[in-house]
Amino acid sequence: MLPAPSAPAVITDAIIRDIAVRDVRGGAAHVVPADESGLGLRERVVRRSVLRLLCVQGGATEPVPVSVAPVAKRDGDVVARYGADAACWAMLAVPARETPSFSDALLHQGEANEFFRVRYAHARSRALVRNADQLGFRPEPGEVDDAPALLRLLADHPLVLEAAAHHRAPERLVRNLVELADALLDFQYRVLPQGDEKPSAAHRARLALAEAAGTVLAGGLALLGMDAPERL
Repeated sequence: MLPAPSAPAVITDAIIRDIAVRDVRGGAAHVVPADESGLGLRERVVRRSVLRLLCVQGGATEPVPVSVAPVAKRDGDVVARYGADAACWAMLAVPARETPSFSDALLHQGEANEFFRVRYAHARSRALVRNADQLGFRPEPGEVDDAPALLRLLADHPLVLEAAAHHRAPERLVRNLVELADALLDFQYRVLPQGDEKPSAAHRARLALAEAAGTVLAGGLALLGMDAPERL
């Protein structure tokens, strides 16, 4: 098995990539394409996400052709039923050519809901930073030897974004965010001091890694057209 990537390198890359994502959010790719006449709801959602992915890779800033299966008529008004972000998640979670699936699980705030887990993991990363501040310490990049899965997912994230843009496949980013969220939720219990422990360099390094993971989750959600809550 290959050794886990360096935590400081992964954190630095996450910060740099977040700057690019913020530029996309506030720049041309965040603007609705000029002509969406005749496009169905899902086609608009998929095209906008693909456009953001391409833009963050330095590619197209104009609408790109994508073959998209529409939302099934039986599902009705999915935005009204599930909310805009949850409906978008379901529309982007499967390949564009496949018909998306909707269920009441999208409304549940629990582990069975992947969309909830991703947003919750981001909220937990922010809570860890707030809690650490109350304990008198802040994140400081350093080596972390007890989070190999989280480190590998963060190191692979740029490749996932590149592949998602190249293949016009936002669902690849969706899968990566779910895996990253699950790894962060497992890691969160090792971040803060326990009992009578005093904050150490190891705690500061773990906090920096958790914060970087949250930053990547927020950026990924933004590329999909969704918000990342500070609290949940």
